[in-house]
Amino acid sequence: MSQPSPTPVHTRIATLLARADAWHARVGGHLHDELTATIYAASQTLTDAVVRRVPPSAWDFDRWLDRWLTSPWLGFPVMLLILAGVFWLTVVGANVPSTFLAGLLIGDEGLREFFTEYLPGWTCPWFLARSVYGWLHLLAAAVGAPGWLAGLLIDGVFLCWAWVVAVMLPPMAIFFPLFTFLEDLGFLPRVAFNLDRFFRWAGGHGKQALCMAMGFGCNAAGIIACRIIDSPRERIIAILTNTFVPCNGRWPTLILMSSMFIATAVPAGWATAVAVGTLMVVTLLGILATAVMSLVLSRSLLQGLPSTFVLELPPYRPPQFLRILYRSMIDRTWFVLKRAMLGAAPAGGVIWLMGAIPGGETSLLRALADMADPWGRLLGLDGMILVAFLLALPANEIVIPVIIMGYLNQSRMMDLADPAPLFRQHGWTWLTAVCVMLFSLLHFPCTTTTLTIWAETRSTRWTLLANLLPTLLAVAVCLLVAQGSRWLGLV
Repeated sequence: MSQPSPTPVHTRIATLLARADAWHARVGGHLHDELTATIYAASQTLTDAVVRRVPPSAWDFDRWLDRWLTSPWLGFPVMLLILAGVFWLTVVGANVPSTFLAGLLIGDEGLREFFTEYLPGWTCPWFLARSVYGWLHLLAAAVGAPGWLAGLLIDGVFLCWAWVVAVMLPPMAIFFPLFTFLEDLGFLPRVAFNLDRFFRWAGGHGKQALCMAMGFGCNAAGIIACRIIDSPRERIIAILTNTFVPCNGRWPTLILMSSMFIATAVPAGWATAVAVGTLMVVTLLGILATAVMSLVLSRSLLQGLPSTFVLELPPYRPPQFLRILYRSMIDRTWFVLKRAMLGAAPAGGVIWLMGAIPGGETSLLRALADMADPWGRLLGLDGMILVAFLLALPANEIVIPVIIMGYLNQSRMMDLADPAPLFRQHGWTWLTAVCVMLFSLLHFPCTTTTLTIWAETRSTRWTLLANLLPTLLAVAVCLLVAQGSRWLGLV
């Protein structure tokens, strides 16, 4: 008598999944929340039966403060005000150290202009009247180094590295301690509590708010922070969408665009406020893009039920300033700056070679920009801007210097005290500045962030998607804004 053939494995799996779907339909979509609530209710009942509590005082500072910070109506405005304050301190506070580092490392007259502007009455020492860049060229001439070697190492590698240090270090040295201070104080868990419903609606996780906040300093640090999310699906969503938060490397471009084309349209006394307001709008657009793409991913490639987010709000603690300085400067600032410098140094060599190698009647850099110009015009940009974004893949901080170098047709990166006339000479309008800000906000992540994504996911698929997704969104948004503005006759 023949035995019946066993049921194939795939058939049994399909049957099991069908039964699971049937049970899910019967219990509803809030089983995890209801189960968690039941467990906590039972724990509360047991606690009330065996624990004797001291009556609270008439006025509890923690509860009073939480009523403001976690209020459905006041929580978000308070968060935005605190975020605006952090941005204002970062923007205003980074000006002086950035000017100092730029003069020390690459300025044409060293620190002479810095002494004149910020230290009136002081005389700049002779050895500081020449920057490190100038001293390196004198050293190369003294040892008889070939011109091409000095150009590659000094005009290329060193200048790119120096720009990253001068532009990136001061904002990070201000932002990260402020962020760590809010974290040590106990404010960030309140932010996650407020944004939990928002990210849950988008198919993400409440802790994604903490990762997103870390992305303001560096997307690589924000992606590493995604480890706090237990659910693999929601962790991938947080990793893929963290790049929409403007990182420290994109702030210089955003600040410059808002200062040149937006803040200059108002009286000088309101310029800083308008620049900060512009940054707030850009930040909110980044948060909106994060939510929208999280929703799209959770409804398509990463479907599934959102996991339960149980958050016990810690008490407010007096900040420990020594620990704040160590964590912010060593664990975060130095970690991010080191990776950025390692990526920027070889990029500087490539940029110098492209600016020095002839490509017809102009340099290779300018020839590539001419080829990309028709595509850039469609997006409200131009070819040089597109090439600059591609060459700035190792470090977003060098976008503007590369654009200036290309416009001036120089073989080294340069900076101008006021590049607005140069930009307007090459056809820039307010629409160009807006599209540059939008593309900078939404475009592909830098090399450091890409390597971090691969290290965290160990997946080529997710790493490629993390680059393709923001690129397509940046192209679509800039195309819509540029063509819509031209169709409406706004430019």
